[in-house]
Amino acid sequence: MPEISEGARALALRCEARVNELARRMSRDSFARLPGYDRLPDEMKDVEIAATVRHGVRLFLRRALTPEAGERGAMRLFRERAAQRAEEGMPLHLLLRSHALGMYVLWQALREVARPGDEAALVELADLLLEAQQGIVGAVAETYLDERSALETERRAQRRSLLRGLLDGTLSPARLAVAPFGIDGPCLVLAVGVDGAGVPAPVADPGEGDVAARRRLRRVQTALDHSFGVEVPALLDIGTEPGRAIVPGAPEPPEDLASRLSRAAGTTLRVAVVPAEGPEEVPEAARTAGEVLRVAAGCGLPPGLHRLDDVLLEYHLSRPGKSGRRIAALLDPVADRPELLDTLRAHLAHGQDRRTTAGALGLHPNTVDNRLARIAERTGIDLTTPRGTATALAALLLREAPEARLG
Repeated sequence: MPEISEGARALALRCEARVNELARRMSRDSFARLPGYDRLPDEMKDVEIAATVRHGVRLFLRRALTPEAGERGAMRLFRERAAQRAEEGMPLHLLLRSHALGMYVLWQALREVARPGDEAALVELADLLLEAQQGIVGAVAETYLDERSALETERRAQRRSLLRGLLDGTLSPARLAVAPFGIDGPCLVLAVGVDGAGVPAPVADPGEGDVAARRRLRRVQTALDHSFGVEVPALLDIGTEPGRAIVPGAPEPPEDLASRLSRAAGTTLRVAVVPAEGPEEVPEAARTAGEVLRVAAGCGLPPGLHRLDDVLLEYHLSRPGKSGRRIAALLDPVADRPELLDTLRAHLAHGQDRRTTAGALGLHPNTVDNRLARIAERTGIDLTTPRGTATALAALLLREAPEARLG
């Protein structure tokens, strides 16, 4: 800190007796011109804000009168008050304006006690005041934003926990009543996943890096909100499972919803939609949407918007039961040949048409025939008969069921 002249010290000393007066003037009168200040509680103005002003004025005068003294902990009160104001919801602009205005009022007080010949001392103290202002404003803004960020993170975590509980069916009626989702009637439950080889993948993969993955998720969330014209509560995670969302009011989804979300994600997405009559039906609708998404991918439907009616037969065939594991095991002989499973999936999805299947896979029709023949040879399933086709479809779907993948 530069050396302070005797003239500047003498000028600062004249303000020392006015600290309490300045605190009252700022907290009661000067700050009243700030928009929104009049709505603050009197206790906050008379006690907390006045105390902060006194601390600030005394800190400045101490710097001017005894610059050699240390300033350990000088910013502590400013930081504590900034965190408190952030928690209480005071706008940042009001907080920063109050500090800037306080500096100006202190400058006015210095001018009021200045005498002829004190011009150089005033300039010296103005430099000191401006230097102090940037330090205080920086500390206040940093602390306020850190606290708001922490509060927002906590709010998001709580909201996600409530949403996960609602989708999973673990949310109690009491907590459901206060959940901030606006869902007290019909709604639409969505499952969203990246188109994969028979299994929907998460919307964002941890392999692409946290920043890129979170940017992708934010774009998908924004596209969801814009598509339905409301803020859509959604669970979009990195690298865990397909996303899930609840749209209040059960609106009819845009037919190009999957295309919109795919553009936002930068990759091809599948979307399954299932209506629910009320929040109590959301868990079952969420499970159904996840299954519709899986079945649509498993039976080779083109990526897009999927409803239960689109895969009704396949959905029924894929239900696990006593015979489910045995049917799924029929394809074990080709489990080590993913290209054969992909060919079977495409063959069933394209109505057992070899040329269409070949075009979809970028293969020659003879290659498709050869692969289907190898499947029949290894599994014993006759793909030329209706029974064989139905058996292959059921086995394929059951193999993609979560129970089969876990077992």
